[in-house]
Order: sequence, then C-alpha cells, then structure tokens
Amino acid sequence: MAVTIVGCGDIGTRVALASRADGDQVIAWVRTPESAQRLARLGLTVVQADLDHEPAPGQQIAEGGLYYFAPPPPRGRRDTRVARFIARLHAGPLPERVVYLSTSGVYGDCRGEWVDETRPPAPIADRARRRLDAEAQWRAWSERTGRGLVVLRVAGIYGPGKLPLQRLRSGQPMVAEADAPITNHIHSLDLVRIAGIAMQRGASGEVYNVCDGAPEPMTRYFNQVADFLQLPRPPVITLEEAQRRLSPGMLSYLGESRRLSNRKLLEELGVELIYPSLQQGLPASL
Repeated sequence: MAVTIVGCGDIGTRVALASRADGDQVIAWVRTPESAQRLARLGLTVVQADLDHEPAPGQQIAEGGLYYFAPPPPRGRRDTRVARFIARLHAGPLPERVVYLSTSGVYGDCRGEWVDETRPPAPIADRARRRLDAEAQWRAWSERTGRGLVVLRVAGIYGPGKLPLQRLRSGQPMVAEADAPITNHIHSLDLVRIAGIAMQRGASGEVYNVCDGAPEPMTRYFNQVADFLQLPRPPVITLEEAQRRLSPGMLSYLGESRRLSNRKLLEELGVELIYPSLQQGLPASL
C-alpha cells in the first residue's frame, strides 16, 4: 500500500517508519527544510509544503491511504490548512482512505462525566473549534467523493520526548488534586499503532476516542511524572491563585474535565493497548 503522511512531527515520523517496516511506500509531507532533511536522512520520500499557502500541483499524494496529522493554524475557528489541502486533492488521484488526527478537546467541559463517541461536541477553546471544523471538512469531502474517513479524537499524548520536563524542573505550580480537572492520556507508541489499525480496518465515517481508559486528575498526572523522574512535585496553589499565576493556556485546560471512554476503540476497532495506564507507560517514556 502507498501512504501519504501530512505532518511528520514525532507521531507522523513514527507512523511513517512503521508503515515502511510493513512494506508500504511512504510519502512524507513536512513544512520546514530542516524536517525535510531529517526525513530524507531516514530514507523517506519527502514533500516540503507550507499549508498556509496553496500546495503546488506537482506535489505528491499517494492513491492509497492518507494520514492527516498537520496541526491547524494558531488562530481563528476554521482550519484553513485543511481547506487548502482538500482543494489540492481535486487536482490529482484521490486517496482511498483518510485517517484524521483530531482531539478529545472537541467535547469541551463535561464536568468529569464519562464521554463516549455519541456525545455531541461542544468545544470551548478555539484550538478545539478548529479541529472540529477540520473534522467537518474531511467528512464533507468523504461524503462527496465516496472515499473512506476515520476520525481519531486523541487524548493528551505522553511518551518519549513528550513528558512535561521543563514545567516540572521550573517548579511551576498546580492546583490541589481535589480542585483539578479529570484528564485523559495515551502513550505515543500506542497512538502510532492505533493510527495504523484505523487505516487498515477502521469503519469509514466512524469516530474513535483514543485514550488508555484510565482518566485521573491533572495534578495526579504531574505528580506521578515528577515521582517517576525523581523531581519535586509541583507546588500546590489555590484556584484563586491559579487565575493570577498560570498561563491562559493552562487555565483553559483547567476549565475542561471529562472521563473518556475507550470501549469502542477496544471492542470495535480491536485495539490491544501496550500501555493501558500511566504506571505502565512511564518506564517506556524516556
């Protein structure tokens, strides 16, 4: 099978290498010359393209599978990068199937309730609204063309290179565990496997929550990582102090609490997680 991977950061690169190991022909789309050189050194076919501008007609897209991992633009409520890319697809052969990496943030604040894929999205942050907009654009493209689409709503990713080291080392504070929202996680290596399984056998038009099924308060997550790395736990502050001392981005995360169900992922997609909890995943995160 030939696959295109648009957005080859850490996860995209790992998917590219895993796909090649399975015998797939891989075309990797990246934005910067540095990323292009990095992937070329790995022996991958590379397309350098800036999705903030119209992709050139000669840039390659495989007719097999397409993984779309590129982030939305940093502002606004629409994903204009997806819009430009989809417009480019009409100029050449269409991929048979798209796997789109979205975010569980599209559900918004669920007051700590369990959330499955039947819950209507209600994003609060613009970053989640952009992801939901991208989902809608890909869904419209799939319905218009008859090509397959699988949407993965991904929880917080941890793993090698994805632990909050700088935050812990700098001693940034966190609210008490009793005041913290419920958060959800997935190990990066499990996510790579899940993306491949979704491409192979995900039902077209379906949405899957991607998480380990072990939600916990945000503060407990930071404390567990700190203990594992033998670093001091974050200083505890009140919610009132948090309004003054934490960044707007962190405050937005504190305002969203949900427990993601991964039952559909396990039962319908047939995923067997390697790291079903943080305790099992942290030793494989260095």
